[in-house]
Amino acid sequence: MADGGLGRAAIALAGVMARVAGWRPDDFWAATPADVRAVLAGWVEADGDTPVDGTALAAMMERFPDG
Repeated sequence: MADGGLGRAAIALAGVMARVAGWRPDDFWAATPADVRAVLAGWVEADGDTPVDGTALAAMMERFPDG
């Protein structure tokens, strides 16, 4: 993205993963989107909170493919 939005979002998500899962930067950058989703899904309470949106995640993965 020209405005650096993906970079800012990735940095923010890296921070979330550091707080939630204790991931170090190398852990985050080596992880796949499925890895991130699996960890975040574990933090969703079973009492009706909205789970990670798989459709939105798939769309993001298509728009911003690795490599």
